[in-house]
Amino acid sequence: MKIDSHHHFWKYNEAEYGWIDDRMAVLKRDFLPDDLEHCLLESGFSGSVAVQARQTTEETRWLLNLAGKHDFIKGVVGWVDLCSEDKLRRQLDEFCKSPEFIGVRHVIHDEPDDGFMLRDDFLKGISILKDYDLTYDLLLFPKHIPLAQIVVSMFPEQKFVVDHIAKPLIKDRISEPWRDDIRMLAENKNVWCKLTGMVTEADWKKSTSKDFRPWLDVVFDAFGTDRLMVGSDWPVCLVSRKYPDVINIVKDYISGMPDVARQKILGLNCIEFYSLGKK
Repeated sequence: MKIDSHHHFWKYNEAEYGWIDDRMAVLKRDFLPDDLEHCLLESGFSGSVAVQARQTTEETRWLLNLAGKHDFIKGVVGWVDLCSEDKLRRQLDEFCKSPEFIGVRHVIHDEPDDGFMLRDDFLKGISILKDYDLTYDLLLFPKHIPLAQIVVSMFPEQKFVVDHIAKPLIKDRISEPWRDDIRMLAENKNVWCKLTGMVTEADWKKSTSKDFRPWLDVVFDAFGTDRLMVGSDWPVCLVSRKYPDVINIVKDYISGMPDVARQKILGLNCIEFYSLGKK
């Protein structure tokens, strides 16, 4: 089974999606399950993981409702209030009634405080996730990786996954300190990585598949083939290229690898990390 480990849905409005500027005009519309399903089928994928795009519990409920109606949505990574223990437990008790609720994410890279992850209330929230067998998606800029290293080492039994290979400066071809920091982070065996979001960090119009190989070389060397998973970051990826072209960046890179490695990266690792179908 091939699984897209990372995509979004939304009903667009300017107030809630203010980060979508005029350069991203293609994203200023609704993106719903029917829009994605044909893209998945075209690329040979049978399932996907929907990830939060807004920091509201209302969106989490909405995504879980969509997952209940569409079989191809195998899991939802939602938002909960990690910084309020009372609210958090109530929210997790509610959302975990749905077998599709598999993990949580906070938009760390939008927090004005670079040290947000080290706040006591946030760390307390992370510590509670293991009680519910939930994963955590790390949404980071390169500057956050050393802080993430501290967090993941504090919770060795908690499963973490780095979104978008931590958004290296691909367009500017600046690999340090990202290269050394991502290798350091990968030394923690409870940390996985999504091969997503690269096209939006590169030149949207001029980048080619070759431009991504040096960055893929780094994460494959760091994480190996057992802790990497493909994903589209649809519809955000559409600012640069169409769904099949995004997926083919990874497919082409792994084309010469053994079949078992390709199967892991294209689906089995995602299934294992998120325990899809096991809840």
